Amino acid sequence: MIRPDLNDYAYFAEVVRHGGFSAASRALREPKSKLSRRIAELERRFGVRLIERSSRRFRVTDVGRAFYERCRILLLEAEQAEALVAEAQAEPYGLIRMSCPTGLVEVISGTLRSFLTRYSRVRVQLLAVDRPVDLIGERIDIALRVRTDLTSDAALTMRSLGISRRILVASPQLASRLGADIGSLADAPTLSTSDSLTVVEWTLERDDGTLHTLRHEPRITCGDFSLVRDAAVSGLGVALLPDHTCANELAAGRLVRVMREWSGRRGIVHLVFTTRRGLPPAVRALIDHLAAGFPRDVLERE
Repeated sequence: MIRPDLNDYAYFAEVVRHGGFSAASRALREPKSKLSRRIAELERRFGVRLIERSSRRFRVTDVGRAFYERCRILLLEAEQAEALVAEAQAEPYGLIRMSCPTGLVEVISGTLRSFLTRYSRVRVQLLAVDRPVDLIGERIDIALRVRTDLTSDAALTMRSLGISRRILVASPQLASRLGADIGSLADAPTLSTSDSLTVVEWTLERDDGTLHTLRHEPRITCGDFSLVRDAAVSGLGVALLPDHTCANELAAGRLVRVMREWSGRRGIVHLVFTTRRGLPPAVRALIDHLAAGFPRDVLERE
């Protein structure tokens, strides 16, 4: 099987286009001997004469003329292919599939809007789920996750955004009825974002590093942070929520922190993707945009 060499095809096309080796040599700034040698190698490999040449005559054979036309098309398509790659690198475009915990969808919505405004040829499909996703199996380009520790996976690359924490909140009326000791929570109504059907465990950490586990049966369990937050505002129970999901309610006094020295274990907010090398420009651009634009009030920076 003949393996094509595009350089040789380009040399041949230029010799034909310029009507001779001398003119092509000047145009390409390549030695005339090199052009002659490469075309002779083409003829040897093909087993046909492409150009009839002597000291006084230059003529392209019929098969050489047909070959030239195909070379011209092939080289044009190669240029267009390179231009396509260059364009993709210059301006991100295409579909990005991203997963995100339901509680962070509202947080990143502004960052996503600014990203899509900046890159008009990019589309984003956002999968809002509170479960680990299989990036490869589900064809996910980027996953936004919050974990208390980062488990290493050789097939995945991670980019940390910062630290988030969960705090205990309740309505002012309910908070006034709670005792000051963490043990008083055992008798308080609770609300949970867990998917557990029965008993839920909260692992709480005091400022000095002391850990406390609270086992309880919440009045409501729901993965939607906004529903749990609104239930807490209504006085239905104590909730353990990411601070960014209830910042407005805390500022307005509709919720207050309880057991202020205690909080949920801090989570590492991070992006996960399959590789750094060969990332489509659109995916790389979104990773950089999220890292730069992730709301700072969500994070306690390391």
